[in-house]
Amino acid sequence: MKKNCKQCKTAFEITAEDLKFYDKISPIFAGKKQLIPPPTLCPDCRLQRKLVWRNFTKLYNRKSDLSGKQFISIFSQDKPYQVYTLKEWGSDAWNPLSYGRDFDFSRPFFDQFMELHDAVPRPGTTVSQSENCEYTNATYSSKNCYLVFGCAENEDCYFSHILWYSKSCFDMLYSYHCEFCSECVDCNKCYMLHHGRECYNCSNSYYLFDCRNCKNCFGCVNLANREYCIFNKQYKKDEYEKLVEEMLDATKQQLVREKFMELYYSLPKRAIHITNCENVTGNHLDNSRNLENCFDILDSEDSKNCYTAGKFKDCYDCVHNGGGLELGYETFASVGYNLIFTRDSFSSSASNLIYCSDCNIVSDCFGCVGLHNKEKYCVFNKQYSKEEYEILVPKIIEHMQKTGEYGEFFPAHMSPFAYNESIAHEYFPLTREEAAKRKLKWHEEDKTNKYDGPRIALPAKMKDVKDEILQQILYCIDCGKNYRIIKQELEYHRQSNLPLPEKCTVCRHKDRMRLRNPRKLWDRACAKCKAAIRTSYAPDRPEIVYCESCYLKEVY
Repeated sequence: MKKNCKQCKTAFEITAEDLKFYDKISPIFAGKKQLIPPPTLCPDCRLQRKLVWRNFTKLYNRKSDLSGKQFISIFSQDKPYQVYTLKEWGSDAWNPLSYGRDFDFSRPFFDQFMELHDAVPRPGTTVSQSENCEYTNATYSSKNCYLVFGCAENEDCYFSHILWYSKSCFDMLYSYHCEFCSECVDCNKCYMLHHGRECYNCSNSYYLFDCRNCKNCFGCVNLANREYCIFNKQYKKDEYEKLVEEMLDATKQQLVREKFMELYYSLPKRAIHITNCENVTGNHLDNSRNLENCFDILDSEDSKNCYTAGKFKDCYDCVHNGGGLELGYETFASVGYNLIFTRDSFSSSASNLIYCSDCNIVSDCFGCVGLHNKEKYCVFNKQYSKEEYEILVPKIIEHMQKTGEYGEFFPAHMSPFAYNESIAHEYFPLTREEAAKRKLKWHEEDKTNKYDGPRIALPAKMKDVKDEILQQILYCIDCGKNYRIIKQELEYHRQSNLPLPEKCTVCRHKDRMRLRNPRKLWDRACAKCKAAIRTSYAPDRPEIVYCESCYLKEVY
């Protein structure tokens, strides 16, 4: 079945396997299946619509609307919602069922849901089972982390995005099982690696790309099982140490990067990065099978159009999940079983939820917001018996079919976040004018510098940096905003002998995002054997791209 996306007009295909999945995921009430229709948006537009609902990295200082306590929140103080601390939100101090209401069959579902959604209190951040992680979001089972977003089982980590199972790391992006690393992108099981990309099991090294099992290497590309190499050239130990000491001077970093990128472009690249997988398409896939058009997925199977997740099974169009989801469709940041059109359900005991938001430890609910006390058989936060629930929900679905709402995720304009506050802006950037045409909110950021004192020049060598740097206000060379060095950051840079950053944390994150390939595959020919390949490198890019077979022969 060929369709044109109703938003971007791009053609996309609905396959026979897709139709089987929509049939499988369709809910059953009183023995009758309520068939979910095929999507009306292409996969990219479906992803963009969900990402609008996540403010991942913008933090604000505001007061709790329950206690008046000042705390850090993803909702700015001017947002017209009731916002509680996470502890208050999950307590018995308020009852989400008190916001219950009847469904009005004379009005669209989404209009009524939006009214409920805006009335029910919401948690200021999603930080669970963690200690000293107040300045983070989407954090689970972590300790002593600061400005880490998408943080799972980390300790003493800072300024990172999607960092899992790691310790004592700074400025990381999409990396796992790392320790004492910094400025790494898509790295796994590395130790004391700095400025690494696509590396596995590397240690005590600087500026590496797609290296495996290397240690004490600098500026190397496509190496495996090597030591004491600089720009892919072998050195003796004493020669290596002397040269590296010289190249870590801050005044030489630009020349180092230029020489590294010259080597990078001269050597072939893997078409895609897939490890221990069977029958998969996408990029950055590990220990998985039967995945189609999936990106940044671990330990999953039988899923399609999924992104940034682990332990998925039988899921389509599900995004940002690290804790496991089976039978899911059009969900965002949700874990559990059989979740459809649901967002921010971060309790693994959630099940059988349809069109729910911020619901945890609940099951068999429809159109609910903020439930968290083992509620069951609720519609619009109102309690029903099982028999009443199974009669009412099909009637609402029939109403939604007539209004064209059934089968669609929550509209983007309903999101409590401005478009430029959301993670959608990173992957699908829009101007303020473009956002306004789509009736999306826009947040005016404060771009002024509050500090007008003298600009501090950072020393070229770490040995010349004094403790006084912690009291000084620095000036980002990219955006001009002020930033500071924290104590843990200074200690780390002294230990690694790396120059202090000349950019603020936001610009450093943007730099790392630019290093990742798009979440898209293109058809190309292997630059060596001319075999047809699918790759995350667009055809007009200058990289030399090999098929997996030719790449392995060349490198290993």
